[in-house]
Order: sequence, then structure tokens, then C-alpha cells
Amino acid sequence: MRERWPDVWAVCAVVAAALFWSSSYAVTKRVLEDVGPLSIGAVRFTLAALLLGVMVRLNRRRPAQPDVRQRRLLYLSGLLGITVYFTLENVGVDLSTACDASLIVATYPLMTMLFELVVFGARMSLLRVTGVFLAIVGAFLVVCNGAEFGGSSCWLGDILLLLGGLAWAGYNVLVKRASAGQDAVSVTYYQTLAGAAGFLLASLLEAGDWRMPGATASSLLIYLTVACSVGGFLLYNYGLCRMASSVAVNILNLVPVFGVIGAMVINGESIRPAQATGGVIIIAGVALSMNERRQGATAKPGAREGRPPKTATAQTTGP
Repeated sequence: MRERWPDVWAVCAVVAAALFWSSSYAVTKRVLEDVGPLSIGAVRFTLAALLLGVMVRLNRRRPAQPDVRQRRLLYLSGLLGITVYFTLENVGVDLSTACDASLIVATYPLMTMLFELVVFGARMSLLRVTGVFLAIVGAFLVVCNGAEFGGSSCWLGDILLLLGGLAWAGYNVLVKRASAGQDAVSVTYYQTLAGAAGFLLASLLEAGDWRMPGATASSLLIYLTVACSVGGFLLYNYGLCRMASSVAVNILNLVPVFGVIGAMVINGESIRPAQATGGVIIIAGVALSMNERRQGATAKPGAREGRPPKTATAQTTGP
């Protein structure tokens, strides 16, 4: 059977999430001037957990609490998709540039697809292999260009951002198995609770550098919390429950486009020709791989994941 395509509201939700998240790299780069990368995560996701907790309590139609096994999976997905991913992202952006981060995130759909292929045992066609190769070449151009102009720290930052893509891919696949019967708010709450706890512990490593951030950094932290953490994750989870994870992450190809624009406008960064070329090649590789999937092959076990379970209110997941 062919993969079912999502409804327009699901697509709009993921696109809106991409727009919020595309600004997070440039905003985080500004906040890093006053706050450490682990402390940013601790403040951002602790506030987000509090907001989501209030939303869960006020939701009169909230589903029954997940069982013990489901909660464990949700907590694990929160540690992977929030604590691990955003640690790698924040440190990577601190060492590299917002432009590099925005371009490297274009490899994430490909990583998610590869993760699904490994988990569900699907085969890769020649067209899909070609797309993988192109995306690898594009990522290589971005990372090498960063190392040439930004030095070894920029190179290390780009590598950390790529590792963050692996964490994000694992998060997407894991959440599809962990969230049956739960709505987007509940799933996001449990994930954020675990992610915030992980960040609070990790932020103790920066305790010696803690200081009160300025007004600008504080307002940007609030933006990261409300728009990128709560709003972005809820919108993304809503869309993900109605489509295959690789399709949802493929829509995030909008992130590098708007992310680069944000880095140029907010931080005054410039994009070099090699970076732009690498970004275009990455997106072309991902589009090529996904186009083959759209046209068609018979779905493997798990390829029906875009169809919500009959008994589930929503099936959900969250840069």
C-alpha cells in the first residue's frame, strides 16, 4: 500500500513549527553571550515544563495517564530529543555559527529516513542511495568551509550539530512508538519534564559562571521558551501524529532557508558561496530520496505509521 499523505492542517502545523525553530539558532547565538549552553536549556525547558503542566491540568478532555511502560518511553524520548539534542545544538552553535547550524539541520530528514530504514528493515533503492550521497557531499562542504574560515572550534561545532541530527532522528522514531492514545499536550509535557530534569542536572557544570542575564537575553529566553519550546513542539507533535515521521522531518527543510535569513538579519552573519552550495546540495539530496518514497514503493513494516491508531486520540512527538 502507498504511504498516505497528511491533511492540510497537519502540514501547516509542521510548517509553523519550522518557522519558529528556524529563528532559534540566531536567537540562541545571541543568548549565548550572557548564558551558558547548558543553562539556556535548563531555563528554557523548565519554564516550558511549567507552562505545559498548567495546560495539562486545564485540559478537561485530556486522555488517561500513560501506563508505566509508556511513561518510560516518553521520558526516554524527552531525554534524547531535548536534553541530548539541545545540548549538542547549543554547544555546536556556540562553537560554530548560526548559518552553519541552519544549513546542517537540512541533513536531519535524511538521518531520520536512514534511522527508519534500519529500524524497519526497508531496502534502499539506487535513487535513495544517490540522495544520501548528495546530502553527505553537501554536509561535507558546509563543515569543511566552516573549518577553513572559523578554525578548529567551528569544525567541532559543526560535528556536534551533525551528531545532534542522529539524536533527533532517534527521537522521531521512538516517539511514534511511545505516544499512542495520548494528545500532543500530554506527550510534549512528559517529554519536556524529562528533558528539563536532564538539563537542570547538566547545568550544574556551569554553576560557577551563573549570573543574572540582561534584559535582552532574558526576553530572548522567554521567546525560546514560549515560541520555540512550547509552541514549536506542540505544533510539530500535532503534525507528526498525522503523518510519517520522515515526511514531517522533510518539511523541516524550510528551517535552513529561514534560519540563514535569520542569522543574517539578527546576527549580521554572511553566507559564503561554498556554504550556500553545500546547503543546496543537502536539500537536493533529501528531496531526491523523499521523491522516490513519494512515488512509491510498497511500504515496509512501520511505513503505515502515518495512519493514526484506531484507538488513539493522537499519536505524537521535538529543535
